[in-house]
Amino acid sequence: MNWKHTTNIYEVNIRQYTIEGTFKAFQAHLPRLKKMGIETIWLMPITPIAEKNKKGTLGSPYACKDYKSINPEFGTLEDFKNLVNEIHQLDLKIIIDWVANHTGWDHIWTKTHPEYYKIDPKTKDFQIASGMDDIIELDFNNSALRNSMIKAMKFWVKEFNIDGFRCDLATWVKVDFWQEARPKLEEIKPLFFIGEYDELENPEYGNVFDASYSWKWMHKTEDYCKQNLALQDLRHLLIQYSAIGDQSMRAWFTSNHDENSWNGTEYEKYGEIALPLAVFSATWNGIPLLYSGQELPNNKRLEFFEKNAIEWKASFKLENFYTILFNLKSKNTALKGGDQETKTYFVSTSADDKILAYLRKNGNDEVLVLLNFSKEEVDFRINDEMVSGKFTEIFSKSKIDSDKEKDFNLKIGGYLVFEKEQSI
Repeated sequence: MNWKHTTNIYEVNIRQYTIEGTFKAFQAHLPRLKKMGIETIWLMPITPIAEKNKKGTLGSPYACKDYKSINPEFGTLEDFKNLVNEIHQLDLKIIIDWVANHTGWDHIWTKTHPEYYKIDPKTKDFQIASGMDDIIELDFNNSALRNSMIKAMKFWVKEFNIDGFRCDLATWVKVDFWQEARPKLEEIKPLFFIGEYDELENPEYGNVFDASYSWKWMHKTEDYCKQNLALQDLRHLLIQYSAIGDQSMRAWFTSNHDENSWNGTEYEKYGEIALPLAVFSATWNGIPLLYSGQELPNNKRLEFFEKNAIEWKASFKLENFYTILFNLKSKNTALKGGDQETKTYFVSTSADDKILAYLRKNGNDEVLVLLNFSKEEVDFRINDEMVSGKFTEIFSKSKIDSDKEKDFNLKIGGYLVFEKEQSI
C-alpha cells in the first residue's frame, strides 16, 4: 500500500458541504478536488443518527443508530455506492469515519443486543459516554459485540469497496479490538487506518494504525500563537514525534470538524501563521489533513447539530496554494511520510527564534522549507552547510544557488518552499 506514504486526506462534512447536504451534491465537487491534488477523501459518519436524546435539530453524526445503513439526510445506499465508484474512477481513495466506542441511545442494538452495552451501576441504564449525554458506551469485553462490530465494518468494505477507516476516539476502544479487527478486515483487501489519538500518549496503538493525530502539536502551536511560547518549544515537540519512528505516521492539520465548530477556524486560532502552519502540515514527515472549505478559505465556524452550509464562492483563494503543495508532496520522494529512506533535518538560521527551517531528503531529492513563525517581518541568513546546491521555489518559480545565496526575507505569515534541481 505505497500510496499511503504520499497521500493527503480531505475531510468532508456532507451535511455542510452543500445547500442540499447530500452525496449527489458533493459528488459534483470531485473533479475540482481531483484537480486540486486531493488523493484521499474522508467522509464524516454516514450512518443514521439516533433520535433519542439527540442534540440540536439534526443531531450528531457521531451518535449512530445503525452501523449498516445510510443517513437518509445524505441519500441512499445506491447514492453512496455511486459516490465511491466515481471516487475510484478518478483514481482517488475513500475512507469513512467509524465510531466504535459508542452509539446513540436508540441504536438497533439497544433493542436486539442490550448486553453489548455498559450499564451505569447508579442508574441501571446504559452508561453515558464521558459526559456526552447523546451517546452510550459499548462493552468491548463482550466477544459477541466485537464480532458484530467487525461484521459491520466488513459490510462497508465488501459492499462498497471503501479503502479504509478514520477511527473516532480510537483509544477509547481497547487496542486489542483493533488488533483483532484489522487483520480480519484485510482478508478482504488492504486498508488504510487512521486513528483519532496522539501516539505520544498512546504508543501501543501505533502498531495497528497507519497514522494518528498530532493533537499535542495542534494545541502547542495554538499556545505558541496566543501565549508567546518560544519557538524552541515547538522544535522539542517535533523531536519527540520524530523519535516515535516511521512504523506509523502523524496527520498534521490546522482544522477539522471538532476544531472548526468548537474552538474556531484556523485564523481564529493561529492568526498570521495559519498559512505557514498549513505549509508545515504538507511538508513535514507525515500526512497533511485538510477540512472542508479550507481551500476558500472558510472563515466561519460550521454548526455541528444544525444545517449551516459552507459559503462557496466563485473563486477559491487558496486552491492553487494547496494544489502546488499537494503535487509536490505526491511526486517528490523527499516528502514521503513514514518512510525510513526519507530524513528530516532542522536547518540553522540567524533567526532561529523566529524562523522554522528544515530540510527533507531522500536520495538526490531535497525540499527546503522556511517558515516565518513570528509576528514580524524577518531578515535572516541560513547558517547550515547541509543546504547546498540549486533550488527552485515552488510558488514563485524563482531559482537560487544556495551555496551563494544565503540571505532571505520573510514577511509576516511568509513561507518559502524550495525543491532541489536535479543535475542532468
